[in-house]
Amino acid sequence: MKKHKVKIDQDALDDIQDITDWYNLQQKGLGKRFQDSTIKQINSLDKYPYSNIIRYGEFRCMIIDKFPYMAHYIINKETNEVEVFAIINTSRNPEIWQEKTGK
Repeated sequence: MKKHKVKIDQDALDDIQDITDWYNLQQKGLGKRFQDSTIKQINSLDKYPYSNIIRYGEFRCMIIDKFPYMAHYIINKETNEVEVFAIINTSRNPEIWQEKTGK
């Protein structure tokens, strides 16, 4: 199995931090659980980038376990990279990532 390089865009890193901060205000340790779960799942895309369906254009969405968020990413076949662009709450307009990231 060929591994892909996983890149997390700065906007997605900012999303993760903002969500982590919010969860930490709700309950001690909850932000860390969110962050750990999200990073672990994103890192799993190196082996299984095609495990999530295409939802918008070329963007795939991965649901974050136990949290109402989805990671939005693309697979660049030429560079063998997975690039994560945004982490967005599932209750929000699914096309908000376009406005948010300009992608």
